[in-house]
Amino acid sequence: MKTILITGASSGIGKATALRFQSEGWNVVATMRDPSAGADLGTLDNVLVTRLDVTDAGSIAPAVADGITRFGRIDALLNNAGYGAYGPLEAFSTERIRRQFDTNVIGLLEVTKAVLPHMRANRSGTIVNISSIGGQITFPLGTLYHGTKFAVEGLSEALHYELEPLGIRVRIVEPGMIKTDFGGRSFDFAMDETLADYAPTAAAMGRLFGKLAANPSAPEVVAEVIWQAVNAPKDRLRFRAGQDAHTLLDDRKAKDDVTFIGGIKDLMGS
Repeated sequence: MKTILITGASSGIGKATALRFQSEGWNVVATMRDPSAGADLGTLDNVLVTRLDVTDAGSIAPAVADGITRFGRIDALLNNAGYGAYGPLEAFSTERIRRQFDTNVIGLLEVTKAVLPHMRANRSGTIVNISSIGGQITFPLGTLYHGTKFAVEGLSEALHYELEPLGIRVRIVEPGMIKTDFGGRSFDFAMDETLADYAPTAAAMGRLFGKLAANPSAPEVVAEVIWQAVNAPKDRLRFRAGQDAHTLLDDRKAKDDVTFIGGIKDLMGS
């Protein structure tokens, strides 16, 4: 029986993926900052709920060790934990800037490092990193969030080269707009009333997001793509999740910068 370790498994994409893999007979190490938030997952067969906060380095190795002790091995890692920081760069303190990168990038790298020795010893394993359409295209006031997701795309592609000879596969999943709590506790919006110059852009961003999020996909859509990414026999790096992801990313590839960015500006203004 195979085992997957998931970060950020208390809700949204992480929880949906835990349920998807458990239903397929996999063991699941469902990690989260507060294990009490995953009490319902803990009642399921072959699911271990344990604490892992990607910004707390001391919590990572024990969670990995717990999973290996319970199930004997880890065959797949889903780096899902993350959130979105939006707002004018000037509105963010250095602490909030670091928190965004510590969660979405440094935390992902630290969890990956903790699992790699085990996978390397087994000469097998799959690492799935959750990126976003925001790892290929950008929206206004997303300097921090898009910076992290572009980083996830680059580091994942580079890891693909170094880990493939060791039997370890790397996958990138790029969701579009998903019906999760991204707009709630997973969304950090900064705006300072003294920065009135940015108010028109903030209003335009609200209009743009309203249009883009009109028909979000369910988290289960992403969970299905993650299932496919882990089990795909061919050496494919990127997987899109959601019809809007296909539409927007195809559009980005088909157009030059001026044309595509101009289209985003048109959506902001209309």
